[in-house]
Amino acid sequence: MEKELKVSAIKDGTVIDHIPAQNLFKVISLLGLENISNQITFGTNLESHKLGRKSIIKVADKFFADDEINKIALVAPEAKLNIIRNYEVVEKRAVEVPNEIIGYVRCFNPKCVTNHQPITTRFYLVNKHPLSLRCHYCEKETTEEHLVIL
Repeated sequence: MEKELKVSAIKDGTVIDHIPAQNLFKVISLLGLENISNQITFGTNLESHKLGRKSIIKVADKFFADDEINKIALVAPEAKLNIIRNYEVVEKRAVEVPNEIIGYVRCFNPKCVTNHQPITTRFYLVNKHPLSLRCHYCEKETTEEHLVIL
């Protein structure tokens, strides 16, 4: 069976694969890719045996920090990272929801102090699938359907 490239190769950089098609722009926003000048290629609604339809992002000359990558897991828990150097995959990694999430998720509880005071949010992972996070301050749980990423 002959393989066909649907998105062109990059010399050096990062490929984020297996993003659910409907979450492509959430990942772009989460990583702030709209604010960088690197070459970015993305494809969406590509065939996937795992997801049915998937998206992919290729960012030339950009290597993400672990905390940036862990954010992706909140909206694309099946995502895989490929680190590319000289057109070769030198490292493959799966994203992972961290046990503690500080500063980038809003509390679902409208009465939570973090929604009224300038306090950095802090959550603890309760469950990965389906995603559930517990607020450090009010102890309410935020689920995937109510997740707001700051």
